[in-house]
Amino acid sequence: MDFAIIAAGEGSRLMREGVKQPKPLVELNGIPLIDRLIHIFLNNHATSLHVIINEEMEEVRRHLQGLSLAVPLQVVVKSTLSSMHSFFYLSPYLKGERFCLTTVDTIFKEDEFRAYIQAFRTEESDGLMAVTEYIDDEKPLYVTVDEKCFIHSFTDRAEEGCRYVSGGIYGLKRSALNVLAEAVAQNESRMRNYQRRLIAEGLKLKAYPFNKIVDVDHAADIEKAERFLND
Repeated sequence: MDFAIIAAGEGSRLMREGVKQPKPLVELNGIPLIDRLIHIFLNNHATSLHVIINEEMEEVRRHLQGLSLAVPLQVVVKSTLSSMHSFFYLSPYLKGERFCLTTVDTIFKEDEFRAYIQAFRTEESDGLMAVTEYIDDEKPLYVTVDEKCFIHSFTDRAEEGCRYVSGGIYGLKRSALNVLAEAVAQNESRMRNYQRRLIAEGLKLKAYPFNKIVDVDHAADIEKAERFLND
């Protein structure tokens, strides 16, 4: 399976708060964020890895070029408008029937991710999206589901009975890439709007609950993420 990492953001909040490293090289328990994801993906039988970084990330590019991996690593260097656009520039390299995509600052427990990937490998719907009841985002994307965990909507505010928010881990089939191209052509600019379009276009998406997923957006999140991983 193809695995892809969006790492093209500027990490401006971290920089303003005194973090010197570019976000992909920020360390949790001594391991850079980008290396942690690559390691987890390899442990889950990745056949190829794809990463997009922005044009200012020369240190990250050198770091990735210096890795010795057992599978091909494609590094796309492109400054983009949004995570959705980063996904679009990665999409030509995703050749398999299904792939897993995440952002570089999405932190989860490896055992939960392993179970998620095992479920996704046999999932019949068009996508299996990670969700969590734990809210760790300044602007969470709420996810409404039915009793079988099929996703009905993505909303900016919690609707009555809504339990979950998006976890930022996307297991998708190739059917989702046509919708991505349409979204970019029609000047959509946010990943959440792309996900809404998937539903509007009739694709079937299921939610896969994780106990907890956290993001590293602020300097204080680094220690919080380390505590989470060490629990």
